Amino acid sequence: MSKKPLIVFEGIEGSGKSLHIKNVEKYLKKKRIKFVKFREPGGSKNSEKIRDLILNKKSNFKSLTDLFLYIASRNENYHNIIKKNYKKKIILIDRFVDSTIAYQHHGMKINRKLIVTLNNFILGSLTPDLTFLHTVNKKNLIKRLNLRKTKNRYDLFNYNFYRRVQKGFLKIAKNKKKYLIVDSNKSISDNKIKVINKINKFL
Repeated sequence: MSKKPLIVFEGIEGSGKSLHIKNVEKYLKKKRIKFVKFREPGGSKNSEKIRDLILNKKSNFKSLTDLFLYIASRNENYHNIIKKNYKKKIILIDRFVDSTIAYQHHGMKINRKLIVTLNNFILGSLTPDLTFLHTVNKKNLIKRLNLRKTKNRYDLFNYNFYRRVQKGFLKIAKNKKKYLIVDSNKSISDNKIKVINKINKFL
């Protein structure tokens, strides 16, 4: 296992993944360990432009258009961020390939083989060294989304959509050693320790 792993934080809206990626970022800075961090959609300059298109509440794309935009954003990130830093620095990504499969296949019913083929064409054999999958129950999901002052297009789906997506994430992660499930319904402080301890084992 590389000492400069590629680590991904996955989960549906309101699952706490962004909170934990910030905690890991602070931890690595404190330890003076070099890393890069980016989000998907978004990340590189062109990917951030694509993010604005995807998440704009006024956008009304067909589901296949959404998929191609996500893939375009990932292609920009692969060439402008990942290739330059892979095995040289720790790479932290807020959402990655699993999100595309969970949202676009399990959520929007797009053909899984198409999604996998497009990702493999861009990424080749590259896969995350570790994935933190954050889960959340219905009550906390709704509560956390309602607390958001600004909402994007992906914050406005009905609960059944998020339920399908979360089930998709869990199906992807099932029985895989490179995944750690983080139940965000539990104590934030306990989960923080759980995540940092896992990161520490890699370093």
